[in-house]
Amino acid sequence: MLFFLLATACLLPWISAPIALLAGIIFTNVFRPTTVKSKSSIVKRLLQISIIGLGFGMNINNALEVGKEGLILTIFTLIFVFLLGWGLSKIFGLDKKISYLISSGTAICGGSAIAAVAPLIKANEKEISIAIGTVFILNAVALFAFPVIGHVLELTQHDFGVWSAIAIHDTSSVVGAASQYGEEALEIATTVKLSRALWIIPLSIITMIIFRQTENGIKFPYFILLFIIAMLISSWLPQFTDFFGWISYFAKRLLVLTLFLVGTQLTLETIKTAGVKSMLFGSILWVIISVVSLLLILVW
Repeated sequence: MLFFLLATACLLPWISAPIALLAGIIFTNVFRPTTVKSKSSIVKRLLQISIIGLGFGMNINNALEVGKEGLILTIFTLIFVFLLGWGLSKIFGLDKKISYLISSGTAICGGSAIAAVAPLIKANEKEISIAIGTVFILNAVALFAFPVIGHVLELTQHDFGVWSAIAIHDTSSVVGAASQYGEEALEIATTVKLSRALWIIPLSIITMIIFRQTENGIKFPYFILLFIIAMLISSWLPQFTDFFGWISYFAKRLLVLTLFLVGTQLTLETIKTAGVKSMLFGSILWVIISVVSLLLILVW
């Protein structure tokens, strides 16, 4: 009963993304529910619906401009993350597959990237759990920390949007953090992050070559196409702006609910599974790419 009350409350306008995430974490660790479990597949589907809905509140021309602007930075940071991850894995003596999974999640889009490359490198359940657990914990930290850091450094809406899209792992936390910073930051962060997510495709191809795997197919994130279609409809039918605004608003509330469900998955067991070595590896990799990307954005 409490679970459903909290979930419903997340749809109300005064509950923010960080509060929803924190409520989910507290609920699952204090009450440790056995009958109600938030499945990752449900969270994934709600996130995709939220992203598509946000598209109705964006302009395609602005999105294309932002996408072109972030392309070079995206390519540089992707290469940088994998090279840095390779070097750190040698220093830490971390398992090759685990380090590759965490690097993939850090470079592109968190759990989605890990899920995409895991079968291509024949990662077992334990290796996948460690990588996802590490990224999951850092995502929660980012959702709280990034808006605070952005305000302290007095970042513009534009700079914060690009930075969060580059430096935060999962799309849910990117959109959640950016929504706390402002509407412009949200639009830029969502656009840059989704264009970055498309790099799952070349990453999968490269992964198959490196690990010499060919029997597993590549999954294309089709919801991104629906996001683009939503932007096109919104841009080409301005007479329905008010209606599209309501869709976008509901999508934002649905995202808050999604983050509550994400929080219910962050248990003490998740933290223990990640392990000290993997957490140190993932944290150092994340902090360095966060600092480097921010410096590049500020001097660009």
